[in-house]
Parts: sequence; structure tokens; C-alpha cells
Amino acid sequence: MYLKQLNTVQPMHYISLGAGVQSSTMALMAKHSVITPMPAFAVFADTKAEPKSVYKWLDYLEPLLPYPVFRINKYDLEDASTKLLVSKNGNNYAKLAIPAYIIDAKGSKGIMMRQCTVGAKIIAINSFVRKFIGKKVKAIEWMGISIDEIFRIKDSRDKWKTKRYPLIELNKSRTDCLRWMQENGYPKPPRSACVFCPFHNDIEWLRLKTKEPYEFERAIKFEKKYQETYKQVKNFRGIPYLHKSLKPLSEANFGEDQINLFNNECEGYCGI
Repeated sequence: MYLKQLNTVQPMHYISLGAGVQSSTMALMAKHSVITPMPAFAVFADTKAEPKSVYKWLDYLEPLLPYPVFRINKYDLEDASTKLLVSKNGNNYAKLAIPAYIIDAKGSKGIMMRQCTVGAKIIAINSFVRKFIGKKVKAIEWMGISIDEIFRIKDSRDKWKTKRYPLIELNKSRTDCLRWMQENGYPKPPRSACVFCPFHNDIEWLRLKTKEPYEFERAIKFEKKYQETYKQVKNFRGIPYLHKSLKPLSEANFGEDQINLFNNECEGYCGI
């Protein structure tokens, strides 16, 4: 019955919910009719790699919204990026790579291919939405990108959906979002990003280390596991690290901020 009711209105609006500051503000602004029309639903693509603070926040946020939130999962990202598979020609490989920094024996530096966002989020959300609403229904996907990240805006590659950026329409920055949340009696949302994301800047690494030490320790263990995985991948030359200093995370100095590549990646599906 719910889906039949949804399909009477086209195009169908839905939120790509990262459960961070911007997307959470956008979701609640819809509840307050600051953004219209009311979305039909929101989708949270769970990589199983967010810090506990994000899942705790999502548990708080979900019952506040007047529309359903669907939590979907295509991959456990830690497992998909460290579990070795074997190709038809007998070579080892991992299902999804993360954009770790690498250095080889000759001192050459680089960055690994980024497959995590597309594999664990974009494909997962698209597949769910298409199956849920039907292939004949057009959709508008709300993305929680604010004016300070306007360069992350990208057009949809899919003919069946259009991307919409409500916070850009309202000329809202991340700081504006936090102010709106406070003014409307909501607590501050956490920052949404996988615990072991190499695109963390030093501020976020230091926050994890001091405020969420369990998650920081999890990232340290993941880095070691990721390095062991790629020792077994044929023709892979180099050692992957999570921090741009190319030092183990447990030894990295977070006093100076590294170049933050996060805002130029992932088509707006992470960190919102």
C-alpha cells in the first residue's frame, strides 16, 4: 500500500542520508517544511565501517523523521577491502580498494584506486531505489552538500534520476547547518565517514584518537590488515598507509594538517 501511494506522485523525491551534519540537517529541514516537497523516504548506505557515534545518531534521528529511513548494506567494507579473492587466471585481488597512500621500495609515492564509494554506496543506493520504486518511476535524489563544498556537485549519470542540492538552494554552509540544528533544539550530529578513510584530515584523526579511541584503534588494526592483504596481491608494488605522511597510523603526527582530498571525492555520498 505504501509503495502504491508513493507511485502516484512523480518524480519521487528521496534523500541520500549519510547521517552526518549536512544530510541530517537537510532531513530535519524537510520535517519542518523548510525544504519541500516532503521526501518519500531516505536511504542510508551502511558500509559497516562508520564510527559508533554515527550509528547512535542515526538511531536518534530516524524516529524524528515523518518518512521512513531504509538502512541498506551491499558490502562490509573492511571485509571487502581486505579479503583476498582469486581471479580466473589464479591471481589474488580484493573486491574493493580504498584510496590509501602508497610508497614503493624506490621511494615513489602514489595513491590507490578508490572503489569504496561506488561499490559500497552509489551502486547499493541506486540498486535499492530502482527496485523499490520501479524502473518506470523518475526520481530526484537529495544530496546534503553545503555551499562550502559546492565543488562536490555533480550531475547524475543516470537517466532515471536527477540530483538536487537543497542546502545549496538555501545558501547554507556547514556552520549554518549546525546553527540551524541548535536553534531548533537538536544536538550536534557527528561527522559521517568510514573509520579508516584515508581522506581524514589531521583534525579528524586527532578527534578519533582522543574522542573515540576504540575507533582509532580499529583504524590502526585495519591498516595493518590492509597492508598484509596487498603483500599477497600479484604485481602490487608498495606499502599502503592511511595517513599521507606514509607512516603507520599509530606513529603519525597529527600536529600539521595534511592536504584534505576528501572534498574532491566520492560524488557527494560520503561525509554528509
